[in-house]
Amino acid sequence: MKITKQFVDKLPVPVAIIKNKTTQKRYYDDILKGFGVRVTSGGSKAFFVEKLVNHKLRRITVGRYPELTVEQARKEAQKMMGKIATGIDPLAERRESKAKAVTLKEVYADYLAARKALKPNTIKDYDRIMKESFFDWANKPLLDFTKDMVAKRHSMIGEKSHARANLAMRFLRAIFNFAAGQYEDAKGRSMILENPVKRLSHTRAWYRIERKQTLIKAVDLPDWYQAVMEVKDERSSGKSAALRDYFLLILFTGLRREEAASLTWDRVDLKSKTLTIADTKNHQAHVLPLSDFIYDLLESRQAQTTTEYLFPGEGKTGYNVEPRKVMKKIIEQSGVTFTLHDLRRTFITVAESLDIPAYALKRLLNHKMNHDVTAGYIVMDVERLRAPMQKITDHLLKLMGVKKSAEVAKISDHQMA
Repeated sequence: MKITKQFVDKLPVPVAIIKNKTTQKRYYDDILKGFGVRVTSGGSKAFFVEKLVNHKLRRITVGRYPELTVEQARKEAQKMMGKIATGIDPLAERRESKAKAVTLKEVYADYLAARKALKPNTIKDYDRIMKESFFDWANKPLLDFTKDMVAKRHSMIGEKSHARANLAMRFLRAIFNFAAGQYEDAKGRSMILENPVKRLSHTRAWYRIERKQTLIKAVDLPDWYQAVMEVKDERSSGKSAALRDYFLLILFTGLRREEAASLTWDRVDLKSKTLTIADTKNHQAHVLPLSDFIYDLLESRQAQTTTEYLFPGEGKTGYNVEPRKVMKKIIEQSGVTFTLHDLRRTFITVAESLDIPAYALKRLLNHKMNHDVTAGYIVMDVERLRAPMQKITDHLLKLMGVKKSAEVAKISDHQMA
């Protein structure tokens, strides 16, 4: 049997054996051994070469019909067979050719596909970096990137923001590290021989970014707390009341903003007085005991919400992600400027001032202790964290001029303040 145009045109379409699963049938040429054509149940036809490559049977697609004529396919098949005879793997050659042309945008897409555990907010940050810092490099082949290009771009971004410049280059460094293990030449060697972002380390060009030290000072806590409790809604939406509880929850637990905002009621156990954050920054479940104050707050909040989220919102997420307007009201009324992360820093600072044991504090904040050998032997049960949590709460209430938690009025009483 010789594969000809007339033969290919008359090939019947095979019937799918399993529903929604493609079936194919292959036909082999008697003249050029290893050359063939396959037909799928979808009706497509394609030429292929079937040969032993490095002692393994490989089936390599030559091209689709009729985009490729029979004669063109036969010539391409002969070229492939010639390469195979000399020890060259055509598939590896194709991968190498593709890897040489792969662009930053394509590598980023592969990176996201491989890193399935990335959080939505992280992906959102990466998308913003691609758009703001590398929009003109998106279609540039990765192999065209040079150390000088990277250094100049870092300086250019740094003219507006040192922190943003460092963040962009850490992202680009991660992309190149991923590409080094993802794309190989025909001999299985990495196509990325060196990460150009290393230039910044070699020349010590990274910007020095001081860690933020802002928090709500003890002297400002009474004014801040009063403004929080008195903030009003412009309408009867109840949004300000919800956000008020949201701010207090962060301050009295040290939770990160997203952990608190996305908290659902199935993660709150009022009976055992605990809450659980499943999706944390370090990917380890975080169980916290509830102090008396937070227990009362959540009990009152549960009576006011009818959704799965403690702090429901109208956006796509289902929970409230935009507290800036209410924060602005509190800042204007109290004269105390703050960010949501300032509340977490305030919790940490107060806890440290009370000489809370280091291991207990790390557990309360869900900080990793991978490099601490002793910490690996300590089993910190949630009940052992209850006393430290209550101690921090009592001190915060004292600093704010509120009675200690044992004497605090029910949250429902002052929700109406």
